Amino acid sequence: MATGSSSPPTSDSPELTLSGEKVYVAVGREAAECRATLLWALHKFHQGAASSFVLLHVYSPPKFLPVLGARIPAAQVEEHELIAYKEKELQRVSDSLDQYLLLCAQEKVQAEKLVVESDDVAQGLVELISEHHVTVLVMGAAADKKYTKKMKILKSKKARVVEREADPFCKIWFICKGTLVYPRKAVPLSHEEMQEGSQSSRLTLSSAERSASLSEMWCVANTWLHKSIIEPQIERTTSDLSDNRGEENVKATNESYDNFQHILRELESVRREAYEEKCRREEAERELFAASQRAQAFENSYFRELKQKNELIEKLMTTMEEVESLIKRTDELCAKLQEEREQRMAMEKRGAHSDRIIKDLMLQRDKALREAETLRTTKREYTATAEGTMHITELSYSEITEATNNFDRSLKIGESAYGGVYKGFLRHTNVAIKKLNPESTQSQSQFNQEVEILSRVRHPNLVTLMGTCKDAQALVYEFMPNGNLDDRLACKDNSKPLSWQLRTLIASNICSALIFLHSNKPHSVVHSDLKASNILLDGNNVAKLSGFGVCRMLTDEFKTTTTLYRHTHPKGSFVYIDPEYLISGDLTPRSDVYSFGIVLLRLLTGRSGFGLLKDVQRAVEKGCLQAILDPSAREWPAIYAEQLAQVGLRCCEIRRKNRPDLQTEVWTVLEPMLKSASVTLCSLSFKSVSEDLGGVPSYFICPILQDVMRDPLIAADGFTYEAEAIREWLDSGHRTSPMTNLELPHRDLLPNHALRSAIQEWLQTNAE
Repeated sequence: MATGSSSPPTSDSPELTLSGEKVYVAVGREAAECRATLLWALHKFHQGAASSFVLLHVYSPPKFLPVLGARIPAAQVEEHELIAYKEKELQRVSDSLDQYLLLCAQEKVQAEKLVVESDDVAQGLVELISEHHVTVLVMGAAADKKYTKKMKILKSKKARVVEREADPFCKIWFICKGTLVYPRKAVPLSHEEMQEGSQSSRLTLSSAERSASLSEMWCVANTWLHKSIIEPQIERTTSDLSDNRGEENVKATNESYDNFQHILRELESVRREAYEEKCRREEAERELFAASQRAQAFENSYFRELKQKNELIEKLMTTMEEVESLIKRTDELCAKLQEEREQRMAMEKRGAHSDRIIKDLMLQRDKALREAETLRTTKREYTATAEGTMHITELSYSEITEATNNFDRSLKIGESAYGGVYKGFLRHTNVAIKKLNPESTQSQSQFNQEVEILSRVRHPNLVTLMGTCKDAQALVYEFMPNGNLDDRLACKDNSKPLSWQLRTLIASNICSALIFLHSNKPHSVVHSDLKASNILLDGNNVAKLSGFGVCRMLTDEFKTTTTLYRHTHPKGSFVYIDPEYLISGDLTPRSDVYSFGIVLLRLLTGRSGFGLLKDVQRAVEKGCLQAILDPSAREWPAIYAEQLAQVGLRCCEIRRKNRPDLQTEVWTVLEPMLKSASVTLCSLSFKSVSEDLGGVPSYFICPILQDVMRDPLIAADGFTYEAEAIREWLDSGHRTSPMTNLELPHRDLLPNHALRSAIQEWLQTNAE
């Protein structure tokens, strides 16, 4: 191949002579990209025809300034700060251009730097081309990360603007990653200019041969060295050896080979340094990207805080306006008050002579208020009497027969002189249905009596009447799965014996129920048939009083007499009946106290009532009370057993006046025992119920006692608690919620009937 032949210029070679022209190279902030562009220009136009290079940079003033990690709009920054920042930026640009000038000096090229300022970089380049009559410009076509080998169009918005709007006489080479992407040709020149251009075509052609990228230059150099050094030397060496020219030729060959090895080592060192430089550049790019991410985060944080600040300012302005409005209204009210005071003083001066009349009117008013209060009290009592009856559901005969399977004897769970008691399933709930004997002459009166009493009074320790059926002469009660106290004391059907804690709880429950009945307003109630078989136990062994068929409601007319009620034929079990009631037929609340004393002695000993009173008296007198205590209750605390025995004996005094008052005397003895027993039960009850019944729903558990609730009440905080626990909490002076520790808006408590029914149903289901 002849070396002297010439080829036509390629598309990336300059088409015109550059004699006496300046080559402008646009450089920006990206060091790697600008360095590659400058190297391309140096290797492309570094000929004798080009007089010098101009390193061009268009500085665009920043719209945002970094301040304390955030980006602040330039318009909000002080002028001296903006000038200082601009000077610092220009100094950085000058330092970068000095590095590029050093690169030009290494290539032995004369160069100068030019910095212009413009808000838009592309427009700044266009204006500079026009003002400085630039005819040769080299600039970037796109960022390195957007470069592809097949790229033939401009990816940079700045490059497209310059290509479209620059002076048409300016020739522009668009470079990316050290490779020519697109050359923009100038407009056709005149005939004289074409003649001048032909004289320098050879120089231009030789310059075009050096326009390859850095990677191409490496490959060409490698190939040339291999062919021009190794192969001729090998051939020459072979020829010399075949011609036997001597040891001098061999020595020259070895020296040439050593020189080649040295060049290869230098090339390898340069390649390694280039690779290390590439790694350092990538690391710097990563750090730059992380810094930009942090700057963006700081900018977002700044704008977020700025927004919050503006919101706070708006709220402050609103508050200040409200305060000003309140001050204005306060001034108006003060002026009005002052005016009223002046009017009042004037009226007092004019009405001083009417003081006596005013005093008389005040006395009359006080008297009228007292009379009105008396009338209101009377009206409330009558209203309570008239409206005290609670709604009792009326059931049909078919519902009762269906619930008891037509009164199947297998469902019979109790028997009395007035009828039988059946277990039934009514409206998805287990119930106890008492069917009165139609042949009994007193069945109708007992039916009416129980409905009358239980529709007027409600208490956690009184059995709940759920409905009635007049056609079947039946009363529907809540089902009590643990039966009555008489059967439990006898451990009927192999039932578990009652511990002393449960017996203390039962005694307290019955005492509470009797206190409630005796203090009922406006009319107190005497049960008159209190006995162990009328004390029923629910799933938690909470005692509830039943058997209200022979009870009596005492009216106000008996309150001032000793005899509150006279019954010519006393009713009830003989063992529990008050002796004075048997003799005189006079019924008073103290009659229930006697029966309660017998119940207390039965709870202590577990024995039947016949002869029990004398046995306990004899044991107490001899100091051997422990000998007659029921062993199945486990070990009674000696002091509690002694106190219960003394209370039981006092309740069973023959003369009524010697019997203690339930509220002021008996309850003061039972209350400490109840608290002690409750502490023990709280630690055992939840575990026992969970183990026996397979887990308790969490909403059945009192948050305070951690036990299944018997009488759930809703407090002001929206949580449900056991009645005794939440009342004790409030009575002890607490004003906050046990759950949230927030202040309660009020101390009112509401019964949670739905939860109570659900607990009872759950206990009944699991008991089965």
